[in-house]
Amino acid sequence: MMEFGERYRVVLFGTSHGPEVGVEIHGIPPGHDVDVGAIQHELDRRRPVGRRLATKRQEEDRLVIDRGVVNGRTDGGPFRAHVANEDVQRAAYDRMRDLPRPGHADYPARVRYGPEADLSGGGIFSGRMTVGLVIAGALARQLLAPIGVDLVGFTRSIGAVDASIDPSLALGEIRRRASANEVACPDLSSALRMEEEIATARRSGDSVGGVVEVHIDGVPVGLGEPFFDSIEGDIAHAVFAIPAVKAIEFGVGFGAARMRGSEHNDPFCYENGRIRTTSNHAGGILGGLASGMPIVYRVAVKPTSSIARPQQTVNLATHEPAELVVTGRHDPCIVPRAVVVVENVGAMVLADLAYRGGFLS
Repeated sequence: MMEFGERYRVVLFGTSHGPEVGVEIHGIPPGHDVDVGAIQHELDRRRPVGRRLATKRQEEDRLVIDRGVVNGRTDGGPFRAHVANEDVQRAAYDRMRDLPRPGHADYPARVRYGPEADLSGGGIFSGRMTVGLVIAGALARQLLAPIGVDLVGFTRSIGAVDASIDPSLALGEIRRRASANEVACPDLSSALRMEEEIATARRSGDSVGGVVEVHIDGVPVGLGEPFFDSIEGDIAHAVFAIPAVKAIEFGVGFGAARMRGSEHNDPFCYENGRIRTTSNHAGGILGGLASGMPIVYRVAVKPTSSIARPQQTVNLATHEPAELVVTGRHDPCIVPRAVVVVENVGAMVLADLAYRGGFLS
């Protein structure tokens, strides 16, 4: 399935080396203003331009809205938008057609879809497909803004380097600091060490992973659905559509397993005319519903699978062992570029839940 959502339904299309990648969104009511520049800004955040340690594939990613917007406002029909794939180099992948790359979806996809499946550049399993997620999230942010929802993502760690983040920082300040360096980390001293961590991996022909963290403010109390469509469940469902994501946690996450109930419970208080909690170990979610506190989640991103070191594989045509050195243009660390994707997926999910719960109309 290449779609997600019930009321804000997102359908991805395209492939990494096809003519285009994009998204079709169903369920947007007519009359909403669409800030095309804001959507383009989110796409630009995803691009590797200005990042010395990113892929050399340079796509313009110019947003093209195919339908769903008339005179700057939604028309009530499906919204469809795409960007063109212009900097495509198939030759390197053609040479590896029968050699599944370790860490990639090549082998199970070949078994599932057959030898004619277009897996050049990863095909539908490529990180290039996240363009559609960014567009969907960028539009969702505009729909959520009138009810006060704001969100920001940043790099929490890369390899062995962990950032130190002041929990009292406003979202705008986190955003400002994270945008000031190429690893999207609001802790400048850690950002410099993260850059060196990536450079060290690249020099050795290797790659490195890390953690993306997202903070969301202004989510109305009660937004979400119980059980299978909880906020955690839906965000996790959508986040795992992002290639390279391997784990997610909310609030203190796995740390809760080492705490007592007296430590983990967030006491309630009444302050400045609203009910809140004095801590936020739950990450802003109780019983699958928003508690009114900031929603906080962290996503683990694996090291990029395409590396310049020799790796062992099997020739699918001969079943003989083979050695593979992956060629092409790849990020030694995908984490900084994944930040905008993980962030916008959160917005996409909240828009769907907001429509379902009657918080948006």
